[in-house]
Amino acid sequence: MISEIKSFLFRGDVLALAVAVIIAGAFQKIIDSFVGDVIMPIIGLIVGKQDYSSIVIGGKEVVVDGGVKIEGGIMVGNFMNAVLNFIIIGLALFFLIKAAGKKAEDVK
Repeated sequence: MISEIKSFLFRGDVLALAVAVIIAGAFQKIIDSFVGDVIMPIIGLIVGKQDYSSIVIGGKEVVVDGGVKIEGGIMVGNFMNAVLNFIIIGLALFFLIKAAGKKAEDVK
């Protein structure tokens, strides 16, 4: 039983998957920073705002600690933020993988 577990865990594909998951977790921080610190400010300069989470359909305004907060309603802005982040992350990964593929072809 232990030898079966050992042979399963140390197969090449399982180790490669483990390494890929760890690297992806670390790489996610880089992509999040790229989107949040580089791309979104540029979009903010063009469009005029970076955060769309305040866009709500319905709901009611409630005064909380001197500020206005919207309760209830459909949080369209949060969805817009998520879709925009997904698109930007997808594009960044596409270009990164495309560049890495070209580099690998140049090495051959």
